Amino acid sequence: MKIRKISDHIWSLKSWVGITVSVWVVVNDDGVTLVDAGMPIMSKGMLQFLRQLDAGPLNRILLTHGHSDHVGALKSILRQREIPVYAHPIEIPYLEGDKLYPKRKKYEKNVVKGIVQPLHTDNLGTLSAISNITPYLTPGHSPGHVVYYHTEDRVLLAGDLFTSKKGKLHRPMPMFTGDMNEAVKSSSIVKQLNPKQLEVCHGNTVYNPIKQIDAYIQNMTQL
Repeated sequence: MKIRKISDHIWSLKSWVGITVSVWVVVNDDGVTLVDAGMPIMSKGMLQFLRQLDAGPLNRILLTHGHSDHVGALKSILRQREIPVYAHPIEIPYLEGDKLYPKRKKYEKNVVKGIVQPLHTDNLGTLSAISNITPYLTPGHSPGHVVYYHTEDRVLLAGDLFTSKKGKLHRPMPMFTGDMNEAVKSSSIVKQLNPKQLEVCHGNTVYNPIKQIDAYIQNMTQL
C-alpha cells in the first residue's frame, strides 16, 4: 500500500488490485474520518496506518458510493471499530441490493442491510457538513454518488466522478458508469467549488482541475 500525505489534513492510501484503488484518511479536530473503504485486501494496511498515525479515534466512514471496490474493507474494519458508515440516501438501496444498479444484470448486495446510514440533510434537503468535510451529490457514475470537499485544504475527494492519468481528467470507467451524460453534468461541481486539487479513486492527483473542466465537458458532450 502506498501512503502519501496529499494536504495538511488528508492522506491517500493507494493499492494496486488490477487497477489502482485509493481511499482517504482525513484528520479532524475530534479524530479521523475514512473516505471510502476500498477492497478487502486493503483493510489490514488501513488499520495499521490508522494506528501509526495516532491522530485520534476513527469516528466515521464516508462512502462516495456503494460499488464493491469502495466498500470492500468495511466488514474487517467494523469488526474492530464500532463506528457509523454514511452514504447518500439515494445510494443505500442499491448497495444493499434492493435496487438494481443501472447497466448491471445482477443485484449487488455489497453491504449488509442496516450498516450504512444516510448522510444528514438540512430542512431544505441540502447535505450537511461533517466535521471539516462537505458532501455534494454528483449522480451519474451511480445514482447516489457523492463527492467530499475539504474546504480548508481545498481538496475535492471525487471518488469515481472522474478517473485521471498523468494529471489529466478522464471520464469514469464506462462499463461501471450508469449514466455517463449525468456524470458529465455532475462534473460541473468543479466549477462551483474550484478546488486546489482533485483526488480520484482510480488515478492520480489533478491540480487546479478548473483549468481542465471546460475542455473535459466539451469533449465529453461531443462523444
